[in-house]
Amino acid sequence: MTNTLKPPTVINPDVLIPVNPAIESYMHSLVRQTDHPVLAEMEALAEKNNFPIVGRLVGVFLETLAKTANAKRVFEFGSGYGYSAYWFAKAVGDGGQVICSEADFLNQEKAEQYLRAAGLWDRVDFRAGMAQAIFAETEGLFDICYNDVDKGDYPEIWALAKGRIRPGGLYIADNVLWRGRVAVTHFTDVFQGWTEAIMEHNHLIFNDPDFDAFINPTRDGVIVARRKTA
Repeated sequence: MTNTLKPPTVINPDVLIPVNPAIESYMHSLVRQTDHPVLAEMEALAEKNNFPIVGRLVGVFLETLAKTANAKRVFEFGSGYGYSAYWFAKAVGDGGQVICSEADFLNQEKAEQYLRAAGLWDRVDFRAGMAQAIFAETEGLFDICYNDVDKGDYPEIWALAKGRIRPGGLYIADNVLWRGRVAVTHFTDVFQGWTEAIMEHNHLIFNDPDFDAFINPTRDGVIVARRKTA
Protein backbone atom coordinates (compact mmCIF):
# COMPACT_ATOMS: atom_id res chain seq x y z
CA MET A 1 0.00 0.00 0.00
CA THR A 2 1.36 3.43 -0.93
CA ASN A 3 1.87 5.90 1.91
CA THR A 4 -0.25 9.03 1.93
CA LEU A 5 0.60 12.47 3.24
CA LYS A 6 -2.61 12.78 5.28
CA PRO A 7 -1.97 12.02 8.97
CA PRO A 8 -4.41 10.08 11.15
CA THR A 9 -6.52 11.88 13.72
CA VAL A 10 -5.09 11.77 17.24
CA ILE A 11 -6.77 13.03 20.41
CA ASN A 12 -5.14 15.93 22.25
CA PRO A 13 -2.43 16.81 19.70
CA ASP A 14 -0.90 19.51 21.90
CA VAL A 15 0.61 16.89 24.24
CA LEU A 16 1.60 14.25 21.72
CA ILE A 17 5.08 13.25 22.94
CA PRO A 18 6.73 10.40 20.98
CA VAL A 19 8.49 8.75 23.94
CA ASN A 20 7.18 8.78 27.50
CA PRO A 21 9.33 11.18 29.59
CA ALA A 22 9.90 8.47 32.21
CA ILE A 23 11.35 6.22 29.50
CA GLU A 24 13.61 9.00 28.25
CA SER A 25 14.73 9.66 31.82
CA TYR A 26 15.66 6.01 32.17
CA MET A 27 17.55 6.12 28.87
CA HIS A 28 19.46 9.18 30.10
CA SER A 29 20.46 7.23 33.21
CA LEU A 30 22.17 4.66 31.00
CA VAL A 31 24.18 7.14 28.96
CA ARG A 32 27.80 7.46 30.04
CA GLN A 33 28.80 10.74 31.66
CA THR A 34 32.46 10.58 30.65
CA ASP A 35 32.29 12.88 27.65
CA HIS A 36 34.37 16.06 27.59
CA PRO A 37 33.20 18.77 30.04
CA VAL A 38 32.65 21.14 27.12
CA LEU A 39 29.59 19.10 26.17
CA ALA A 40 27.84 20.14 29.38
CA GLU A 41 28.71 23.77 28.58
CA MET A 42 27.11 23.44 25.15
CA GLU A 43 23.99 21.93 26.70
CA ALA A 44 23.80 24.66 29.32
CA LEU A 45 24.00 27.34 26.63
CA ALA A 46 21.19 25.67 24.71
CA GLU A 47 18.98 25.59 27.80
CA LYS A 48 19.77 29.21 28.69
CA ASN A 49 19.04 30.55 25.19
CA ASN A 50 16.33 28.04 24.24
CA PHE A 51 18.54 26.99 21.34
CA PRO A 52 17.54 23.72 19.66
CA ILE A 53 20.13 20.95 19.93
CA VAL A 54 19.64 17.22 19.51
CA GLY A 55 20.54 16.49 23.12
CA ARG A 56 22.60 13.76 24.74
CA LEU A 57 20.45 10.75 23.75
CA VAL A 58 20.34 11.63 20.07
CA GLY A 59 23.99 12.66 20.16
CA VAL A 60 25.03 9.20 21.36
CA PHE A 61 22.76 7.73 18.67
CA LEU A 62 24.48 9.80 15.96
CA GLU A 63 27.92 8.76 17.18
CA THR A 64 26.90 5.10 17.21
CA LEU A 65 25.44 5.30 13.71
CA ALA A 66 28.55 6.98 12.36
CA LYS A 67 30.83 4.38 13.93
CA THR A 68 28.63 1.55 12.64
CA ALA A 69 28.85 2.98 9.12
CA ASN A 70 32.62 3.48 9.55
CA ALA A 71 32.02 7.06 8.51
CA LYS A 72 35.03 9.19 7.63
CA ARG A 73 33.32 11.97 5.67
CA VAL A 74 30.19 13.69 6.99
CA PHE A 75 28.26 16.70 5.72
CA GLU A 76 25.98 18.62 8.07
CA PHE A 77 23.15 20.73 6.66
CA GLY A 78 22.72 23.15 9.56
CA SER A 79 25.26 22.91 12.37
CA GLY A 80 24.31 25.51 14.97
CA TYR A 81 27.30 25.94 17.26
CA GLY A 82 28.63 22.45 16.72
CA TYR A 83 26.70 20.21 19.10
CA SER A 84 25.90 17.45 16.58
CA ALA A 85 29.32 17.96 15.00
CA TYR A 86 30.85 17.07 18.38
CA TRP A 87 29.37 13.57 18.12
CA PHE A 88 30.21 13.08 14.46
CA ALA A 89 33.77 14.36 14.94
CA LYS A 90 34.30 11.87 17.75
CA ALA A 91 33.09 9.08 15.49
CA VAL A 92 35.13 9.83 12.34
CA GLY A 93 38.41 9.67 14.23
CA ASP A 94 41.80 11.00 13.21
CA GLY A 95 41.86 11.67 9.49
CA GLY A 96 38.08 11.92 9.28
CA GLN A 97 36.25 15.10 8.35
CA VAL A 98 32.94 16.72 9.26
CA ILE A 99 31.94 19.55 6.94
CA CYS A 100 29.62 21.90 8.83
CA SER A 101 27.36 24.54 7.31
CA GLU A 102 25.72 27.28 9.33
CA ALA A 103 24.00 30.50 8.27
CA ASP A 104 24.96 32.41 11.44
CA PHE A 105 28.68 33.21 11.48
CA LEU A 106 28.50 33.90 15.23
CA ASN A 107 27.71 30.21 15.72
CA GLN A 108 30.87 29.41 13.80
CA GLU A 109 32.89 31.28 16.43
CA LYS A 110 31.16 29.39 19.25
CA ALA A 111 31.69 26.07 17.47
CA GLU A 112 35.42 26.69 17.14
CA GLN A 113 35.65 27.59 20.81
CA TYR A 114 33.85 24.45 21.95
CA LEU A 115 35.25 21.94 19.49
CA ARG A 116 38.79 23.20 19.87
CA ALA A 117 38.46 22.80 23.63
CA ALA A 118 37.25 19.24 23.06
CA GLY A 119 40.24 18.50 20.83
CA LEU A 120 38.03 17.92 17.79
CA TRP A 121 38.46 21.09 15.74
CA ASP A 122 41.07 19.58 13.42
CA ARG A 123 38.42 17.12 12.20
CA VAL A 124 35.92 19.88 11.36
CA ASP A 125 35.62 22.12 8.30
CA PHE A 126 33.12 24.73 9.49
CA ARG A 127 31.73 27.05 6.81
CA ALA A 128 29.36 29.98 7.31
CA GLY A 129 26.63 30.39 4.70
CA MET A 130 23.57 28.69 3.27
CA ALA A 131 23.83 24.93 3.55
CA GLN A 132 22.59 24.29 0.01
CA ALA A 133 25.19 26.58 -1.52
CA ILE A 134 28.02 25.16 0.58
CA PHE A 135 27.00 21.62 -0.33
CA ALA A 136 27.01 22.53 -4.03
CA GLU A 137 30.60 23.75 -3.63
CA THR A 138 31.80 20.41 -2.28
CA GLU A 139 32.73 17.40 -4.38
CA GLY A 140 32.47 13.67 -4.02
CA LEU A 141 30.40 11.26 -1.98
CA PHE A 142 29.71 11.28 1.74
CA ASP A 143 29.38 8.49 4.26
CA ILE A 144 26.69 10.50 6.05
CA CYS A 145 24.59 13.50 5.15
CA TYR A 146 22.88 14.99 8.20
CA ASN A 147 19.96 17.40 7.86
CA ASP A 148 18.87 19.90 10.53
CA VAL A 149 18.09 23.08 8.58
CA ASP A 150 14.81 25.04 8.49
CA LYS A 151 12.10 22.42 8.20
CA GLY A 152 10.50 23.97 5.14
CA ASP A 153 13.68 23.10 3.23
CA TYR A 154 13.68 19.41 4.14
CA PRO A 155 12.39 18.04 0.81
CA GLU A 156 14.97 20.13 -1.07
CA ILE A 157 17.81 18.91 1.15
CA TRP A 158 16.79 15.29 0.62
CA ALA A 159 16.77 15.81 -3.14
CA LEU A 160 20.24 17.35 -3.01
CA ALA A 161 21.80 14.83 -0.63
CA LYS A 162 20.50 11.44 -1.68
CA GLY A 163 22.66 11.16 -4.79
CA ARG A 164 25.80 12.16 -2.90
CA ILE A 165 25.64 9.38 -0.31
CA ARG A 166 27.83 6.36 -0.99
CA PRO A 167 26.23 2.91 -1.17
CA GLY A 168 25.85 1.72 2.41
CA GLY A 169 26.02 5.31 3.64
CA LEU A 170 23.38 7.13 5.67
CA TYR A 171 21.04 10.07 5.39
CA ILE A 172 19.96 11.31 8.82
CA ALA A 173 17.50 14.08 9.68
CA ASP A 174 16.30 15.48 12.99
CA ASN A 175 12.80 16.71 13.97
CA VAL A 176 10.94 14.39 11.60
CA LEU A 177 8.07 13.88 14.07
CA TRP A 178 7.88 17.62 14.77
CA ARG A 179 6.36 17.37 18.24
CA GLY A 180 3.76 14.96 16.91
CA ARG A 181 2.28 17.37 14.37
CA VAL A 182 2.94 14.87 11.56
CA ALA A 183 0.47 12.47 13.21
CA VAL A 184 -2.54 14.75 13.69
CA THR A 185 -5.07 16.48 11.48
CA HIS A 186 -5.42 19.65 13.57
CA PHE A 187 -2.35 21.40 14.91
CA THR A 188 -0.75 24.79 15.36
CA ASP A 189 2.34 25.04 13.16
CA VAL A 190 5.39 26.97 14.28
CA PHE A 191 6.00 28.25 10.75
CA GLN A 192 3.47 28.00 7.96
CA GLY A 193 4.02 24.92 5.81
CA TRP A 194 6.79 23.34 7.87
CA THR A 195 4.76 20.35 9.02
CA GLU A 196 3.65 19.62 5.46
CA ALA A 197 7.26 19.89 4.30
CA ILE A 198 8.43 17.40 6.93
CA MET A 199 5.63 15.01 5.98
CA GLU A 200 6.58 15.27 2.30
CA HIS A 201 10.23 14.70 3.20
CA ASN A 202 9.43 11.55 5.20
CA HIS A 203 7.12 10.26 2.49
CA LEU A 204 9.78 10.72 -0.20
CA ILE A 205 12.37 8.84 1.83
CA PHE A 206 10.19 5.89 2.75
CA ASN A 207 9.11 5.52 -0.87
CA ASP A 208 12.57 5.78 -2.42
CA PRO A 209 13.53 2.33 -3.74
CA ASP A 210 17.24 3.06 -3.28
CA PHE A 211 17.00 3.50 0.49
CA ASP A 212 15.93 1.57 3.56
CA ALA A 213 14.49 3.86 6.22
CA PHE A 214 13.47 3.93 9.86
CA ILE A 215 12.43 6.62 12.37
CA ASN A 216 13.84 6.59 15.90
CA PRO A 217 11.17 8.41 17.98
CA THR A 218 13.63 9.65 20.62
CA ARG A 219 13.16 13.35 21.46
CA ASP A 220 11.63 14.83 18.27
CA GLY A 221 12.21 11.91 15.91
CA VAL A 222 15.32 11.05 13.90
CA ILE A 223 15.02 9.47 10.47
CA VAL A 224 17.81 7.18 9.27
CA ALA A 225 17.92 6.08 5.65
CA ARG A 226 20.61 3.72 4.36
CA ARG A 227 21.48 3.77 0.68
CA LYS A 228 21.27 0.24 -0.66
CA THR A 229 24.42 -1.43 -1.94
CA ALA A 230 22.74 -3.42 -4.68
